[in-house]
Amino acid sequence: MGFGERVVQEDLSFTVEAGEIFVVMGDSGCGKSTLMRHMIGLQAPKTGDVLYDGEGYWAADEARREAFKRRFGVLYQYAALFSSMTLAENVSVPLVEQGGLPRRDALAVARLKLALVGLGGFEEHYPAEISGGMKKRAGLARAMALDPDILYFDEPSAGLDPLSSRRLDDLVLELRDSLGATVVLVTHELPSIFELGDNAVFLDAEKKTMTARGRPAELKDNPDPKVRAFLTRGRL
Repeated sequence: MGFGERVVQEDLSFTVEAGEIFVVMGDSGCGKSTLMRHMIGLQAPKTGDVLYDGEGYWAADEARREAFKRRFGVLYQYAALFSSMTLAENVSVPLVEQGGLPRRDALAVARLKLALVGLGGFEEHYPAEISGGMKKRAGLARAMALDPDILYFDEPSAGLDPLSSRRLDDLVLELRDSLGATVVLVTHELPSIFELGDNAVFLDAEKKTMTARGRPAELKDNPDPKVRAFLTRGRL
C-alpha cells in the first residue's frame, strides 16, 4: 500500500475467517484505515490483491466488484451521516440506491434496522439532534441495511466516552452473533481489542509491515517488544 513513491505497508498476508471478529491494530499512522479502504474497494493496492472466497477483488471487472461491494457494510470513523437527512432517511440510502427498494419500503426497513441498534423512536431525528454514541449506532444501522456478509468498522469507539464505547462493543457482539456476519474492526482501543477480537494483525508504522498476528490475549507475550508494549500500555 502506498501513495506515489511513499510506502505505507508492504508484505501483508493474513486470513479473516467467516464469522469471526478480526482486529486490525497498530499505532496511529501505521495504515490501518488505509488497509480498510483497500479491502472495501475504495483504493487499489500498489501490488497484490484482496481475495474473497479465493476470488481476487482487484483482478475482477467492474460489474463483479459491484457485486462484491453488496456484501460489505461499513461504519466509518465519524459515522458519516448526511446532516440534512433524518436517521431513517440516512439508513434508507443504500436500500434505495443499491437495493432498488421504493422509498416507502426502504424507510420501513430503515426503522427496523434502527430498532435493532436501540434507536427506535429516533427515526425522525437529525444527526445534529443526537449524541455521538447514537450517531455511531445510526451509522451501524446503515452499515447493516443490506444484510451484508461482512461488516467493516473504522475506529468505532473514537470520540466516545468509556460507557458509550462499552455499549457499542456489546452491540457489535450481539449483532455478530445474531446475524452471523464477519466483522473486520480497525482500532487501537485496547478494551475493544480484548473484548471483541477473535484474531488480529499488528501493523508497525516504522517497519512498514505486519509484525504479529494471532489472538489478542496471546499477542501480549509476543517476542516483538513493540507489540507487547502496545497491548500492555508499556507495562512490560
